Amino acid sequence: MSESTIAPQHAQTPPQPGDLNDQLIASDFWTDQMLAEAGIPVVDVPFVTFGGGIGSFVTVDYLRICGVPTSAMRVLTPLKTPWESYEYLTTVSQIPRGERLRSDSSSCPDNIWGFPSYAIREALQGDLKQAWNVLVEPIFANYYTPRAGHAFESMEKEMYRIRYPEMVVNGQVRMVRRRVGGGYFTILTPPEGATPTRRIAYRSQWVHVAVGYPGLKFLPDLQRYRNEHNDYSKVVNAYERHEHVYERLHQRPGTVLIRGGGIVASRVLQRLIDDRDQRGLQTQIVHLFRTYVDRPHGTGILKRRKGADGWAYQGFNYPKSVWGGQLKQQVRKSEGEERARLYKEMGGTNTPVRRDWKEQLQRGRREGWYRVMIGSIEEMKPVGDLVEVTVNTPDQGPHTGTFDAVIDCTGLEADIREHRVLADLLDHSNAQRNPVGRLDVQRNFEVTGAQNGGKIYASGSATLGGPFPGVDTFFGLQIAAQEIADDLIAQGFAQKLGPGRSTSQWWKWVRNKQI
Repeated sequence: MSESTIAPQHAQTPPQPGDLNDQLIASDFWTDQMLAEAGIPVVDVPFVTFGGGIGSFVTVDYLRICGVPTSAMRVLTPLKTPWESYEYLTTVSQIPRGERLRSDSSSCPDNIWGFPSYAIREALQGDLKQAWNVLVEPIFANYYTPRAGHAFESMEKEMYRIRYPEMVVNGQVRMVRRRVGGGYFTILTPPEGATPTRRIAYRSQWVHVAVGYPGLKFLPDLQRYRNEHNDYSKVVNAYERHEHVYERLHQRPGTVLIRGGGIVASRVLQRLIDDRDQRGLQTQIVHLFRTYVDRPHGTGILKRRKGADGWAYQGFNYPKSVWGGQLKQQVRKSEGEERARLYKEMGGTNTPVRRDWKEQLQRGRREGWYRVMIGSIEEMKPVGDLVEVTVNTPDQGPHTGTFDAVIDCTGLEADIREHRVLADLLDHSNAQRNPVGRLDVQRNFEVTGAQNGGKIYASGSATLGGPFPGVDTFFGLQIAAQEIADDLIAQGFAQKLGPGRSTSQWWKWVRNKQI
């Protein structure tokens, strides 16, 4: 139950003890006595990570390999598994377990060494083509990418190997506040009825924030359509469940408007065309680009992306050098406006090249059932079972058409203030914004300004714009976890991962020996 839920007047329930009071909510610093007076029980543990997604998982994985016992860490999360939220997003955006993710072979959340990589593991299971693929990519083959199911199954295996479930506490984190005397209190709201009190406080020296995406921000025209017409079935966002759109097209011919030029748009298009080919459907597709790319583009000869037919092409979310090349060094040394400029240069919507998918679009253009428009949506309104959409084009003015469904693949991220815990960090823990408006972190992923006899760390999408780009990727989460682990090793919380320990731990990983 959400905290905004109001019980019916006829079924009033006495307030549950051990809840936040006005003094706690208003105070930047809390004493132990304040929590005692509020009746909130306190649990002591040195390290707390919350969010419980892949960011929490890889951080805890590093620390377990560096010798930190399970008793010294707690993962506060509403998730059943670390990949639950990510799998939801990949599934609804048409990347089920059998399809391939947009990730590198050696970016393995289950394996801090990156060897054997996903491609080598597939080769060892008999698919030798994948080993050849990584040897000749990207000149003679598309970049190798792992299957979603392979990544999730590997994480599950590692989850039990490091005894991750022993550290998990189910619930929703409400806030983090600095403690008088040092350290932090992390307030957890357990599932209703699971504990005698409404809240539990975790008192720790270190806190790790890994909450994933702050939220989805729909474009104004989509939100306006829903507010005015209360229609959530014909105009959908690709990151929502929208299987009913495809099922409706299975039952009768229809026309779909797709908006967007990124990886999700390409996956939705492939799903529509696969259904068309395999089921003999007559689906018509209109694809709306806000910006049409028809040639290679960029700020210089060494900073260019391929482009054609409306799409900007790039193998991964970012140029590969952000994870270990010149772009990583440039961003690491930059500050303020210079860093914001670098992020803008390497940003922008793009999708990887896939030969089979390009062939589908070429066939669609040739046969006339895939058409492209350039412009922006001016108005949408329901007309019977259809949606009437007016598109304002730059050259020919407004165009109006009717569609069975509109699938918006833009997937804009909301401001970090849309996430309650991040907003509270900004308001009460002296956290700052970075040059692109997200949570500001140092090179060790410590949240700037929040030190209090301990440290708050953060990783993932909420830190985009910091000294390290590519944070919202498998490899980015691993690099953040490594930096955090190194900082905690320097503070004496974990053991140094030198050559001897690393070799020993890798051999345990190979044998799937529990630690």
